Amino acid sequence: MLTLHRNCATYFKSLIYYVEPTSPFLGLQKLSVVNDAVKYVHYITRGHIKPAEGIGLDESLHLRARLCLFSSYSSGPMSRSYRRRASRRAKANRKPTLNVAQFKQAISQLSPRFSPEELCDIITLQEDPLVCLELFNWASQQHRFRHDVCTYHITIKKLGSAKMYEEMDTVVNQVLAVSHIGTEALYNTIIYFFTEARKLTRAVNIFNHMRNSRKLDCRPSVRTYNLLFAAFLSRGKNSYINHMYMETIRSLFKQMVSDGIEPDIFTLNSMIKGYVLSLHVNDALRIFHQMDVVYNSSPNSFSYDYLIHGLCAQARTVNARELFNEMKEKGFIPSSKSYNSLVSALALNGEIEGAVSFMWEMIEKHRSGDLITYRTVLDEMCRRGNVKEAMNLLRQLQEKDAMDGQAYRKLLYVLEDDFGH
Repeated sequence: MLTLHRNCATYFKSLIYYVEPTSPFLGLQKLSVVNDAVKYVHYITRGHIKPAEGIGLDESLHLRARLCLFSSYSSGPMSRSYRRRASRRAKANRKPTLNVAQFKQAISQLSPRFSPEELCDIITLQEDPLVCLELFNWASQQHRFRHDVCTYHITIKKLGSAKMYEEMDTVVNQVLAVSHIGTEALYNTIIYFFTEARKLTRAVNIFNHMRNSRKLDCRPSVRTYNLLFAAFLSRGKNSYINHMYMETIRSLFKQMVSDGIEPDIFTLNSMIKGYVLSLHVNDALRIFHQMDVVYNSSPNSFSYDYLIHGLCAQARTVNARELFNEMKEKGFIPSSKSYNSLVSALALNGEIEGAVSFMWEMIEKHRSGDLITYRTVLDEMCRRGNVKEAMNLLRQLQEKDAMDGQAYRKLLYVLEDDFGH
């Protein structure tokens, strides 16, 4: 048998203790060396090569275990979630640097005793949010200068748009500390950026501050409520989470009406959407039927789309078809989501002819059908013994360019596997 040279074994031993196994950032050259070392030590432990004198079999096994641990940890591709976390950490640790020349140039454009309006104009022209913040802080230290609504507003806009939420929060605290500073537009901007940052608690705190304000021009408006409705409705992706937030939305809506604020079409559609997502379709229908009578607001295409989707999700195809036809009579064109929901619901309910009819109508209206809808219709046809008709329909869909070649082949293979054709 071959004998592993002492120097080679010693090299592998020094290599394994030199390399840090917890570091995922090694170069390719070092990784290839380590992988070669794993192969050689593997031969030792398998008995193909006799270990050199001074390195026992137990120690060889220990070396191989550490090398394999390192190789399996470091040589494989990093997961997507790990890359996202690393990217977020890198962005958090990467502190932006101030462009001093640009900052000085902006200051030179101000008069010796500049007004808040002049400062607001200069900040508006700046594209670098860090320069905007530095101008704001520099102006705060100037003798006889006081910020007003316009300087606070433009600074918060710049920082919020750049997602510098911590710095924006500091400026917001300064706004809240001054009782006479504030307008509805300013507070709405703050609420908007807090909802964008997913800081709903801070957004609600600003809302409560507006309601408690003695200044009438700082009180919440319909736009304020709509910002909160949109934020809560985008919070969750399942019915349980939507059910929890729907209780908050319902309370806000009641508070809005009791304060004498008339809801607009966006508000009412938000209520309909929230009830549909939380599976309270009857409550959504109640709001829908009250739109003209109580709130003096006519339904639009979104109102119908939300309701049709909700009714189809509960297999209430009769009501869904009635709304669908009413929607078209009023001149609205149903969305792709409405068509796909109705076609799938009809197919699952055994109404194959209606499903196929609406599917062709969807294609004629240039609304895109999804793969799940097509598969649902084809599967239900096959389950009822109409395999030949399903294959013909699939062929027609491809001929009409309703699906690409990849989708056609995928559906064809599924039908062949499931139904033997």
